[in-house]
Amino acid sequence: MKIEDFITRLEEEFEDITPGTLKPQSIYREVFEWSSINALILIALVKTEYDVVINAEDIATSKTVEDLYNIIQARVQ
Repeated sequence: MKIEDFITRLEEEFEDITPGTLKPQSIYREVFEWSSINALILIALVKTEYDVVINAEDIATSKTVEDLYNIIQARVQ
């Protein structure tokens, strides 16, 4: 998985994000109105698309799209 593909998938999943908005250095929680529901959507997306489990702590400790991507990449089997 390349980070560009991950960004495209995020932009497709979250309708509030205009395609082309996210960059690796984007602070994803500031790009659109972040909520606990969006966190659950992100957790489900990562599990479904990449068969990787992330949790609330992973989301809380990551700031950028690249941070999330790196967490997922480290856990891909």
